[in-house]
Amino acid sequence: MRSNRIRKMFFASFLATAAVAAAPATAQQPYDGLWQVTVVTKTGSCDAQTTSTVTVSEGKVTGSGAPVSGTVGSGGLVRVSINGAYANGQLSAKTGSGKWNGASAGVPCSGRWEASRQ
Repeated sequence: MRSNRIRKMFFASFLATAAVAAAPATAQQPYDGLWQVTVVTKTGSCDAQTTSTVTVSEGKVTGSGAPVSGTVGSGGLVRVSINGAYANGQLSAKTGSGKWNGASAGVPCSGRWEASRQ
């Protein structure tokens, strides 16, 4: 199902980009580590809720499966895109949240995401 694939890729991309704007590769960044991300659909026909774990390392976010691009600024500001879905929000030391939007079969979807450091 395309909407499920979009959500899974969104999770991977969200945190995959959460640390892109970090300092030197040798220093641990404030957002490095494992993050559990839950995406909830508020409007549209995308899956109601999906949860995934991603890794942030040296300013880069990785997850299984999807190509991701985005950034996490020095203050924790998150901006991510993946296969036509976009997310933005804020990370802190242990949690994060924000909004996302995309489409499933051409029908717009949107909602919120929440993240917690594992």
